[in-house]
Amino acid sequence: MTLPISEKYRPKALTEVLGNSEVVRSLSKIAASGILPHMLFYGPPGTGKTTTIRALAFQLYGLNYKSNILELNASDERGIDTVRNTIKSFAQTISFKNTMKLIILDEADSMSRDAQNCMRRIIEDFSSNVRFCLIANYSSKIIPAIQSRCTKFRFAPVKDSNIAQRIENICIKENIKFSKDGIHAIVRYCNGDMRKIMNDLEGISNAYGLIDEFSVNSICGGTSEKIFDEFYKILFTNDFEKILLSCQVIKDKYSIDCDALITYISGLIVKSDILKKMQILKILSDIQYRLSLGCSQEIQMAAFISCFIHLR
Repeated sequence: MTLPISEKYRPKALTEVLGNSEVVRSLSKIAASGILPHMLFYGPPGTGKTTTIRALAFQLYGLNYKSNILELNASDERGIDTVRNTIKSFAQTISFKNTMKLIILDEADSMSRDAQNCMRRIIEDFSSNVRFCLIANYSSKIIPAIQSRCTKFRFAPVKDSNIAQRIENICIKENIKFSKDGIHAIVRYCNGDMRKIMNDLEGISNAYGLIDEFSVNSICGGTSEKIFDEFYKILFTNDFEKILLSCQVIKDKYSIDCDALITYISGLIVKSDILKKMQILKILSDIQYRLSLGCSQEIQMAAFISCFIHLR
């Protein structure tokens, strides 16, 4: 059975992990010393947190990986009963070779406060037998009592240049045709999320057999940068109603997502010489937040144009 690209090219060792070189360097020293602390990995989705701890575990345990690791997704099993039963039962048992065992809790920031407090006591009581690695998008959602017991590692999005190089290497190995525009489009669309990139890469290659700008935009629902740039130029004309109508026509014609549009336009504003860019960006962040709550795209589009005309 052929493995998905995301599994086939998942790093099996720390040396294969892409990006976050300082974190990888620190973990390599931990692996070499054999002294494992409790750890908290946090950062945006798709930045390699779960992949990295698995690579570290493979390096530490080798063939005994499965017998020494308990891996749970805390978003599915986040209640206090899971902590008291599943986690505590594993923590109480001693490894056959008397090595330190490891519990990996993915999406730990979704655990209830009561469950986290219960887990804190388990961390204290069984620290001679087991180590914890908590994985979270937001460290602020982990209670201070647990944070203080963990070595914290922050994971940042992987650099676009590194991602592009990795995609090209995979395409060459898998005999997938690609263009530079296609690689650039998928990197821009996935915004540093390696998991999303790998899954989309497979979907695009299966559908089109080619990674180019058209195939990426078709599968990912993305929009060409030329369309975004055209949209941006229209914002510098003076008539509000004409701007709104022109932008609405472009939005409907190319099925542009408002959230993606604001993200791209924000990047252009940061690089521009607009005097009141800070005020504009603050308002855009509020608009993007309202979009995330499900507010009308048409109304938020009008608010976006209004603020831009007023402050540009």
